[in-house]
Amino acid sequence: MMEKENNQPVIRADKLSKSFNKLQVLKELSVDFNEGDRIALIGQNGAGKTTLIRCILGQYVYDGQLSVLGKDPRNQRVDILKEVGFVPQIPPPLKITVKELLKFFADLSTVPVEEYVDIAEKLGLQIKDSYNKPFVALSGGMKQKLLVSFALGKKPTVLLMDEPSANLDPAAREIFFDYLSKYNKEALLVLSSHRMTEIAGLVNRVVEMDFGRIVLDKILEPVENANI
Repeated sequence: MMEKENNQPVIRADKLSKSFNKLQVLKELSVDFNEGDRIALIGQNGAGKTTLIRCILGQYVYDGQLSVLGKDPRNQRVDILKEVGFVPQIPPPLKITVKELLKFFADLSTVPVEEYVDIAEKLGLQIKDSYNKPFVALSGGMKQKLLVSFALGKKPTVLLMDEPSANLDPAAREIFFDYLSKYNKEALLVLSSHRMTEIAGLVNRVVEMDFGRIVLDKILEPVENANI
């Protein structure tokens, strides 16, 4: 396992395994993700990146040991999710309206609706024009901007983002990455992406997965004048 000096593990996996219909997707994976880490989680499709994230979120039953903020993702999922912001690779097909979704997140996080709206508008989403539209009816880019605003607005201790910029236009992508570059330096950020060149300036550690295992775990040298 790799541990950054003086930083405490926020997520700890020990011999974590996950199979689907006898196909082993995670293979006794052991790793620590630490306070202050900005991690580029990279690897080809099928490497196990999304499965690892979904285990962390408590969505899957798994073998081995996994703790998030010192808690069990399966048995203490509600407590963990209060401290975690998540942007999925594929937006969920929610049929409730944008206004209802904003209220849901505001009630869940105690963050005012206005804060989520402010981030969405800065990303270029005129969200008030879409209040009465079902979330599922929004374009891919609109969904992504709204999901990013929910993840950032609650100011979580852990940010998990699975291809978060995939549907963002260039202007929104630039604003989004600027947000991340200034985000709480003590928080843990995990960015799963195929665009390593795009996120290189944001991260201080690269973790590469292949066939359910970690094949590279590298701390990056600080770059002078970088925003990390």
